[in-house]
Amino acid sequence: MTEALQSETLGATEAERLDAYWRAANYLSVGQIYLLDNPLLREPLMAEQVKPRLLGHFGTTPGLNLIYAHLNRAIRQRALNVLYVTGPGHGGPGLVANAYLDGTYSEVYPHITEDEEGLRELFRQFSFPGGIPSHVAPETPGSINEGGELGYSLAHAYGAAFDNPELLVACVVGDGEAETGPLATSWHANKFLNAQSDGAVLPILHLNGYKIANPTVLARIPEDELAALMRGYGHEPLFITIEASDDHLDAHRRFAAVLDRALDRIAEIQHRARANGVGERPTWPMIVLRSPKGWTGPAEVDGLPVEGTWRSHQVPVTDVRANPDHLRLLEDWMRSYGPEELFDESGRLIPELAELAPEGDRRMSALPQANGGVLLRDLALT
Repeated sequence: MTEALQSETLGATEAERLDAYWRAANYLSVGQIYLLDNPLLREPLMAEQVKPRLLGHFGTTPGLNLIYAHLNRAIRQRALNVLYVTGPGHGGPGLVANAYLDGTYSEVYPHITEDEEGLRELFRQFSFPGGIPSHVAPETPGSINEGGELGYSLAHAYGAAFDNPELLVACVVGDGEAETGPLATSWHANKFLNAQSDGAVLPILHLNGYKIANPTVLARIPEDELAALMRGYGHEPLFITIEASDDHLDAHRRFAAVLDRALDRIAEIQHRARANGVGERPTWPMIVLRSPKGWTGPAEVDGLPVEGTWRSHQVPVTDVRANPDHLRLLEDWMRSYGPEELFDESGRLIPELAELAPEGDRRMSALPQANGGVLLRDLALT
């Protein structure tokens, strides 16, 4: 089904706050890839404040951050337990950024403090000797799906949902990942899901159009053909398309509407099964999110298109230390997120944004590790 009505529950103020939270996550993601120092750009960016070797993946990250921010909203409104599985796990800076924004990262790693010095350490450690990997890794709070090899996200998502009736697993499937054999087979796992005794999986197929250097198949076929494919797998597809030129607040409202529709449908399926017993196999919803690769990044670099192309897959602006034009381009890009509006004088996320994250064990980055959390159960061997 093509995207429906705009969300009636997402008012103008909440849309603006969600957008600010998303900008904060994007800012932290870019900072991890590039910066050694000057984390809040409180002085003009200098070449020596940029890492000498740039590693990481930006292209998928803004989409992952958008979904994360909206799942936070849903968790707060609906009191959900949500596990976030990211198939494009190379979008590691986004998951680290969101774990930092909700406070979990500093709880797990106390030396990464919630202030300017903590931001400096957060940026410096990313894909750096003695630091952390550029992919979502086992040490990333909230992760159960490592990002180094694509194809297993849906299998992991359904494995987490089985026998966990109070758990919702939101699983982002990258369109490059969707071309792998393990992922293509895993779409059928919904046929084993018991709405009465299991949790639910919400697959989110993220079509940003490109793999590392090539177009993707599912982003190129007609929408009715893709819808037929997903229905054949036993899903009700809900579509949303966001263009680079779209107003961001409008994009938030439209995505909120689609996510609410999917969550309402999951709640209906589970209520019916738990009230009346299991009948016919339900048609579970899934979301198809089409958004630009490298969204919010530089539109062009050296006269070549970057945003919305394969060139944004990893590091959109290279040779930053050696090229003054690239240095200014990076600084302008990072300042476009408005860090002075997002972080206070100490470098901490401002309170009106910090309160958008769920609390305690309901934070997606805290859920798997939480004492007594829904993923920690004694294994019955008899």
